[in-house]
Amino acid sequence: MQPQLPIDVDPQTGVWTTDALPMLYVPRHFFTNNHVAVEDALGRETYAEILYKAGYKSAYHWCDKEAGKHGISGIACFEHYLKRLSQRGWGLFTIVEADPSTSHARIHLHNSSFVLAQPGKEGKLCYMFAGWFAGAMDWVNDTAPDSAKKGPRSKSIETQCGGEGCDCCVFEVSPSATES
Repeated sequence: MQPQLPIDVDPQTGVWTTDALPMLYVPRHFFTNNHVAVEDALGRETYAEILYKAGYKSAYHWCDKEAGKHGISGIACFEHYLKRLSQRGWGLFTIVEADPSTSHARIHLHNSSFVLAQPGKEGKLCYMFAGWFAGAMDWVNDTAPDSAKKGPRSKSIETQCGGEGCDCCVFEVSPSATES
């Protein structure tokens, strides 16, 4: 995949923008080192919960902005989201299956930045992404024109990780047990 991201730099402010959103550009090791430091300080369970909520909110916002910018909707916006994540170096994301009407999806992630940046570290290293997929799925459903085809609120979990020796990370999106 050749990245074809439009990156605009405002000469007055130095702000980088891609599509409709301001961006930051940092080295992978910088981000990962900060991520691991916060995880160590807060504990993984607490940090994962914080990241899930923040990631959910951010993905929902991103889909809303990108849909308006590019005139896309539904699962096409979710696919565009994964394409952009892939182009930004997080790894290569693919929707293997998706059914918004039931709030189900399976996403594969190859070459996760968290796995690549932590060679030798074992376990589920990519949990940060889970809230992103639930946020994108809920945006798809909340903006569906036919209310009869809208799925319930969703949740997402990492079910396998490259950090466990698997060939890719897998995320499962499914209906949430409770409405948010």
